[in-house]
Amino acid sequence: MRNRLVLAVCLATGFTTLLDQAALTVAVPALRSDLGADTAQVQWILAAYSLTFGLALVPAGRLGDAHGRHRLLVGGLALFSSASLLGACASDPWMLVAARLLQGLGAGTANPQVLGLIQDRFEGTGRTRALGAYATVAALSSVLAPLVGGGLLAIAGPETGWRLVVAVNVPFGLATCLVAALRLGRGHPVRDGRADLDLVGVALLTLLTLCVLLPVVGAGPPLAWSAAGVAVLVTLVRWERRVARRGGTPVLLPALLRSRGFVLGTLVAMCWFGSSLGSTVVITLALQDGLGLSPLAAGLCTVPAAIGMGLVSWLGWRVVTRWGRPSVTVALASLLLVELGTLGAVLTLPDAALPWTLAGSQLLVGAAGGLVTAPNQGLSLALAPAGARGLAAGFFQVSQRISATLCLAAGTGLFVVAGAAGSWRTGLATGIGLAAALIAVALVASAADRRPVSG
Repeated sequence: MRNRLVLAVCLATGFTTLLDQAALTVAVPALRSDLGADTAQVQWILAAYSLTFGLALVPAGRLGDAHGRHRLLVGGLALFSSASLLGACASDPWMLVAARLLQGLGAGTANPQVLGLIQDRFEGTGRTRALGAYATVAALSSVLAPLVGGGLLAIAGPETGWRLVVAVNVPFGLATCLVAALRLGRGHPVRDGRADLDLVGVALLTLLTLCVLLPVVGAGPPLAWSAAGVAVLVTLVRWERRVARRGGTPVLLPALLRSRGFVLGTLVAMCWFGSSLGSTVVITLALQDGLGLSPLAAGLCTVPAAIGMGLVSWLGWRVVTRWGRPSVTVALASLLLVELGTLGAVLTLPDAALPWTLAGSQLLVGAAGGLVTAPNQGLSLALAPAGARGLAAGFFQVSQRISATLCLAAGTGLFVVAGAAGSWRTGLATGIGLAAALIAVALVASAADRRPVSG
């Protein structure tokens, strides 16, 4: 009974935090109009959540190991819920950006505790079932989010509706937080002693991400930021090697960089995750701003991606067990063909046919993605050095969130700029073209990973 309560809290936490991004996507036109947000502010509103979510994952996971997961789970949920309420009351775009940064920090603090609790409390088939339930809840949140967001906007209108979308997580978050605080108990640390936090490494990784993100949102000359990014990257690599030599646990373990399979698999995950979120927001904006669909109708057009992924994901392990890495490569090749076909449709089909075409392509994208996401993660983490798989899993997630941050900002910026020039189709085509390019990179990386899968 105790483990069932733990699992229920874990699933509720995952649902609450994962519902956020997809629900907000359908509300972007409404909040942009109501707050008078410019292109850069819209980019920050969408990207801020993924930025702090990703950067909090590794430190929060280590703090949970050292001091117990209960307090961090409760504190993360409380921060996430409070920030959601703050965002719903925002009176200007930058206030909403600040709230989104805090939301991401809270979600990034709570989510490592979820996976940690499942690992701590369940074993064998029980753990497999718990992780399967978590994956199911994640898929369910992806299906419901655009429908919930679109429905709230339809009922309350754009001015109030987007605020309700931002705050829709608050009841779930507070209820879960209360149950966790009262019923889970304090728990016990997985290991005693101080948390081994590489705060300098986290700071350098943050700076590196900003060096790439800031020119995307038009903040300063790209050449200057590129030069700064190279300098920060060199410093980060040297620092991480120094931490490792001294017996610490760096954010980016040098041994991971020497694992070719892990590096290539991480690149696949980054490109796929970023292209998926980036193309989704561009499609949602095009359906509303370009074709004039309601938020609910636009959300319905993106739901097939989540349905396709949910239906096919359960086959993923069977396929990868039989064929290994080539199965992921074939799925990525299929994804690339779908994206190129979608790009051709956007450039040639009449307006009336586009919603149905985009919905169909999203179904195919989700189905192919179901053969990429979990199989690629399993294959990549299996190739991580012995004794470093926990750290590898954390960095794997961080890299995906950084990719999401950059792709959400880039996709939104490309579409808004094209729309301002009077060509929403060009913006949509550019966004889909960017997704296709990223999938092409992922395809090359997957094909280059020819090592046999080990333990």
